[in-house]
Amino acid sequence: MKVILINGRHGGSRAIELGRWSRAFLSLCCLGLPLGLVAAGYLAGLGSEARSAALDSIQEGLDRQSVGLEALQNEAELKLQALTINLAELQARMTRLDALGEHLATMADLGDGEFDFSQPPAVGGPLASDYSVDFSSVDLGSELDSFESRLADREHQLGVLGSLFMNRKLDEQSWLSGQPVAKGWISSGYGWRKDPFTGRRSMHNGIDFASKEGADVLAVAAGVVTWSGRESGYGNMVEVSHGDGVITRYSHNKENLVEPGDLVRKGEPIALVGSTGRSTGSHVHFEVYKHGRSVDPLSYVRRTQR
Repeated sequence: MKVILINGRHGGSRAIELGRWSRAFLSLCCLGLPLGLVAAGYLAGLGSEARSAALDSIQEGLDRQSVGLEALQNEAELKLQALTINLAELQARMTRLDALGEHLATMADLGDGEFDFSQPPAVGGPLASDYSVDFSSVDLGSELDSFESRLADREHQLGVLGSLFMNRKLDEQSWLSGQPVAKGWISSGYGWRKDPFTGRRSMHNGIDFASKEGADVLAVAAGVVTWSGRESGYGNMVEVSHGDGVITRYSHNKENLVEPGDLVRKGEPIALVGSTGRSTGSHVHFEVYKHGRSVDPLSYVRRTQR
């Protein structure tokens, strides 16, 4: 095989004789180069597709992780919301317990500052050398449930204690005892005596307590006012019903301070000491009736308070 080379400037030519190996090499170059380029392009395309597939796989994994994280975040937010509501309810119950504790401390006449429910309990101590907390093992939900159970138990116990205190206070209030004036002395006892106006023997159905005019007349037990007004011989009189058929009367008052239907507590002022009606001086005529019959008030006056 001959290859003729022509020189365009000088018009000359030159022939080159190619051997068998030269022709093979030339054919290889002419045909192999395009095929190599095609193969390289094909291989490059395969690599790009593989990279694209790998990137798509990674993106899918990231999307799945993102969805999983979003689900976990939503679940955590729901749990946090539930815990917040639970804590708010527990806080409200703690507030009620604090109020009940203050009330019970007042009812029990505890000293100021002995139980201060507005402050946390006084506790303390050194930190243990082996102190450690494994927060991974702490279940807040179960801890809150346990605390709520203990709180409910304390509420029940304090409620029972409050009822006992209240019953004791009611017993103390309904217990008829003491005298109807803070300061005074018995100027006339219960029973037969000479009438101070006629000099004749007559029955005295009460006890007279001499006291300063205008001083408070006190209820000797809790009850309901059944009469408040002027009564013949008694002057200004207050009558109080204490239940179980027991009635007390306070007469010769300068002024009555209560009206029929009023609820009065033990030791509450219900009138002012005076000398109205058949009276020789400022005093309180104190009577006690049981089931419609007058009894000697002295046994109640000398009673010890509960």
